[in-house]
This record gives sequence, C-alpha cells and structure tokens, in this order.
Amino acid sequence: MRREVDKGLLNGTNVLTCSTRLLEADNLDAEMKAVKTGTSTIGICFDGGVVVGADHRATMGHFVANKSVQKLFRIADNLALTTAGLVGHAQSLSRTLAAEMNLFELKRGCQMTVKGAATLTANILVGRPHWVQLLIAGVDADGGHVYSIDSAGGSIPDDYCATGSGSPYMYGVLEDQFKKGMSEKEALKVAAKALLASAQRDAASGNGMDLSVITEKSGFRLLDEAELSALIAQC
Repeated sequence: MRREVDKGLLNGTNVLTCSTRLLEADNLDAEMKAVKTGTSTIGICFDGGVVVGADHRATMGHFVANKSVQKLFRIADNLALTTAGLVGHAQSLSRTLAAEMNLFELKRGCQMTVKGAATLTANILVGRPHWVQLLIAGVDADGGHVYSIDSAGGSIPDDYCATGSGSPYMYGVLEDQFKKGMSEKEALKVAAKALLASAQRDAASGNGMDLSVITEKSGFRLLDEAELSALIAQC
C-alpha cells in the first residue's frame, strides 16, 4: 500500500511539474510574441577594420512599438555588439558584455580579441539561452572580424553578416557589392545601401540607422547625423 501511495504522489508531482513547465513555456511564448524586435543589423570587414550598423525600429506584431531603439552597442573600444530579438534580453547582454570587457582589460592590461569576445558571448548563451541573434564585430592584432551568434550559443565567423527580419534584403546587396579588401568608405556605403534596402522592403525595419567604424588606430567611432546624411545621399 505504501508503495502505491508513494507512486501516486510521485505521479502527481510529475504532472504538477509538467503543468508548471508548460505554463512557463506558454508565458515565454506570449512574451516573445508581445515584445520582440523586427530588425536589420549588419557587420562588414574592410581593409583595416569593420563597419557595424543597425536600424532603429522595434515592433510588437504589426505595431511599430518604438522608432528609436538602440541595437548597436559599444562593448569595448575595439568591439561592438548588434542585437536582434527580445529587447530585454538584448539590453541585459549588452550590459553584461560591456562589464566583462572592462574587467578583462583591468585584469590583463589589454583588450580582448574578437574571437575571445565571441566565445565568451556564446558561452553565456549556452548556459542560459536568450531569444536573440547577435553580431560581435571588432578589430584586434589579426585585423577585423565579424561573428554571428545564435540564441543557443553557436558562433560563426564571416567576412560579412546580416541578422534580423531584414537580413534577406541586406544579403542581396552584400552578395552583389561586397569584395575583400574594401576601403572604409566603400564598406560604409555598402552597409548604408543594405540597411536602406531592408527599410524599403521589410515592414519591421527602418526609422533610420546607426553606423559605426572600428579600426585598430581609432577604435570605436559612431557616425554622427551629418555624416549619415552625407553617406545616404551617395547611395
């Protein structure tokens, strides 16, 4: 009799645990649908550095929730992060990574490599998955690098990469116009064209853009409004 009672209690506990997990999954699914970014972000390597960019629009379903969301973050003087996905997860990761980069520099007296930053980010996501798709881009002693990182911690290096709902339109521009050994000016123009293309065809992307350049000599530099306007006028 005792064994049957224990078995019944165990089964009841299992049912309760399963129900709780299903409820948590439903809540997370609802959160994902309610607060997420339809996004266009891009990273391009050029001779001497990288160009990194992102749009400004955040959506909730078919509703434009915000027109000035930050999706491009400086996490170190030689590193940038772009985010697509849940806003809360993206902002939390940007703060965590910026703090980790600062601690690394204080302890080691040097900047973390781009591969190191991408590996650290991937390890964070493996431990606790976030609903995001990221780019880690920057420069180190080996030149410019762009890494695409998925929500489960997969990390893939490339010469150029685009993420978010606008990425199919950006890849059309990138496949046509990217070439190895581009100058900074050429890379900026290609990045601006790609972000403009996504804004024209992807309803979840737009409302302007942020563009930054990272070089070993000058570090992270965000283009101002005058520079962006002049660049867009050439596209």
